[in-house]
This record gives sequence, C-alpha cells and structure tokens, in this order.
Amino acid sequence: MDLVISEPSPSKIQVLPHNQYQTLDSLTPSTVSASPLDQFHIWFKQVVEDGVVHEPEAISLSTATPSGVPSARMVLFKQLDERGFIFYTNYTSRKSKEMEANPYAAMVFYWREVHRSVRVIGKVEKVSRKESEAYFKTRPKGSQLGAWASRQSQVVKEGEVRERLKKLEERFGSAGDGDANIPTPDFWGGWRIIPTEVEFWSGKPSRLHDRVCYRLEEGSTAEDPKWTIECLAP
Repeated sequence: MDLVISEPSPSKIQVLPHNQYQTLDSLTPSTVSASPLDQFHIWFKQVVEDGVVHEPEAISLSTATPSGVPSARMVLFKQLDERGFIFYTNYTSRKSKEMEANPYAAMVFYWREVHRSVRVIGKVEKVSRKESEAYFKTRPKGSQLGAWASRQSQVVKEGEVRERLKKLEERFGSAGDGDANIPTPDFWGGWRIIPTEVEFWSGKPSRLHDRVCYRLEEGSTAEDPKWTIECLAP
C-alpha cells in the first residue's frame, strides 16, 4: 500500500493508511524458549540467514538522566553472551554519561521486512577491558581511527574532526594500511544490557499482534535467571 499523507494545515501531518502485517507463525508462551536470550538467538539467526532484513543489528537505544529525562539514538548491537546484549561506544558520549549516572537502558530491534520486533529493558554494565580490546581489533582500520578522532557528542568546529583524523593517520598510519597497529582508546569500550524484561512482538492483521513478554522473577540473578513468560494484549 502506498503511503498517503494528509495535510490538514501547513503545521500538521496526518498519515492515513496502515500496513497490514501478515506473519503466519504463532507466538505464545508455549512456543518460545524458556530463556529470552535463547529465543533472541533463534530469531536473530533467522533474519541474518534469510538476508531479507537490512542491518538487523540496528537498534534504538534509550537512556535517561537520574531525573528521568530520556534520550534515544540508533546504535549497532554487536554481541550476545550468557549475560546480555553488548554494544560499543565512546565512554565520554551522552549515552555513556547517562548510563554511568543512571545504570539502566532500553533497546528495540525492529525488523520491518519480517514484521518482528524485540524490546529489551535492563541494567547496564561496562564490559571488561579485555573484551573491548578484542572487539576493537576486529574493526576496520578506518573505524578504529574514527574512534580516536571523535570525542562523541561534544560540540566541534567545522572541519575539526577531519583535521584530527588527518593527524591520527600520520600518527598511526592511514586507514588503508593493514599493518597499522592502532591501540584501543581508553575512552572507548563496550556496554552490556543485562535484561530484566524482554518482549517479542510479531505483527498480525487488524493490529491483533502477538506479544510475549519475559520478566525476570524477583530474587533471580543474571547468573541464574528465572523468567515469568506471559502474553500481552496487542
């Protein structure tokens, strides 16, 4: 269906039609894994292998200040381990400062092409320096230099970042130099979201979507998690 936009006035936009989702699988507490991390692994593996979803690792990450002022941005999910979901960023960025002051975050995967979404809420922690350095070594040289060049979220002058990058290329070697040994910046590394709630969403016709939510039971721990699994109304 083509998107039609109604403009009742110059300052307003009204979107008229709605896509009808058509997923055929049934998403219920009895059809999912006992662990949300295992269920996520199944879904993520499917979208990667099918190749239909462009950038399935893209997530909307939300953080908040201690007073509750939220902010959201798109980042890339990079790893799943037995504790949670990992992404990497600059530790001086706004998101990092907010997570240091208020150690909770939420993230959403939206796979439009297959009418699926995964929502995660949890506590956050920095990954070990060893893990951050191991991942940094796998990045393209250009991305490694970019991590050094950008003091993320800080106000900069026009051309300042490119000038800094040029100096870094002289210091460490160019992005095309495969032999360049670029160390991991001390202000850069990984964050892990340890989930306390994970919701799986599957789009259905007439907005009667399937929603299954995992909630970490009280007294449960990340090392020995126990989950309550429930259906949610669409």
